[in-house]
Amino acid sequence: MRIAQLCPPWLAVPPKGYGGIEWVVALLADGLAEAGHDVTLFATGDSVTKARLEYVFETAPGTKAINDIVLDATHTMFSLRGARERFDVLHVHSPFSALAASVETGVPTVHTLHGSFTPEMNRLYSFVADRAWFVAISRAQMASNPSLRYAGVVYNGIDTDLYALREDKEDFVLFLGRAAPEKGWLRAIEAAKLAGVRLVSAVKIAHPTEEEEWERRIRPALPPDAEVLGEISQEEKVDLLQRAKAVLFPIDWPEPFGLVMTEAMACGTPVIGTPRGSVPEVIEDGRTGFIVSVERYPEEAAERLQRLAEIDPRACRERVERLFSKRAMVEGYERVFERVVSEA
Repeated sequence: MRIAQLCPPWLAVPPKGYGGIEWVVALLADGLAEAGHDVTLFATGDSVTKARLEYVFETAPGTKAINDIVLDATHTMFSLRGARERFDVLHVHSPFSALAASVETGVPTVHTLHGSFTPEMNRLYSFVADRAWFVAISRAQMASNPSLRYAGVVYNGIDTDLYALREDKEDFVLFLGRAAPEKGWLRAIEAAKLAGVRLVSAVKIAHPTEEEEWERRIRPALPPDAEVLGEISQEEKVDLLQRAKAVLFPIDWPEPFGLVMTEAMACGTPVIGTPRGSVPEVIEDGRTGFIVSVERYPEEAAERLQRLAEIDPRACRERVERLFSKRAMVEGYERVFERVVSEA
């Protein structure tokens, strides 16, 4: 099958630091190419892939350029030249100009819903609800907007070879993500304080709301022993995930899918999350981590940190290999593409 993968033009594939979507696209493009498909990846020139790489921007501009409309439109116009003659299916990972233009090419278009359904995004999607095929990355996400034409649910996968299981842990807990308020960094800090355990944080602070959260709420709340890192490399992230005795995931928004949870569990590290978005689908409560309330997250997470001996690191790893691996994701998208092309 001739498949185009259209990734946003902000970050390289795979990303050098922050970038969940770009990791998913990197694995998917490689996996589809390994499966024998003719795959073209439209990304930035500093990307690395087993697919055919085509680009208009040689170097990724970085996180501060995310959602830049000129970059987005230029990348889209470059990527879709001659699409009707070149491809059997277009797989679009950006909801903006790439999706709008792809449905006009006559080529079956699949769009993965990497973000949440805000009122603005619901309005945008309403114009192509029956013209594109949508893939949800969790059942919770699909249930929150049933009006779209879905081709299926495919969980984001990770390359488990990159996340070796480690059963002996060190005495710290980890927070990974953005400094946005809904990610719950402050709740993680409070939980670590109550449990008397050191917190290590690796956080993207680039957007104005993230900078404001850092200056006004996070910096004053940090205890003296807290370690705060910025955006880190993949190797540094894996090292932290392997050594941490738990990952704190105190989100307060309907996150469609949190890769951090699967990355942690692949390393044998339990996750303490909240019942928001995909969390109940990813974490098996009491077996691969714990699910606690948002309102009492610090108190309940601190209590669960005393019960980590109940979690078998090998059970965490097994769940990821079965449900959230690169292989499972590639097979899921193959089924989606076959369905879309046959119905077209």
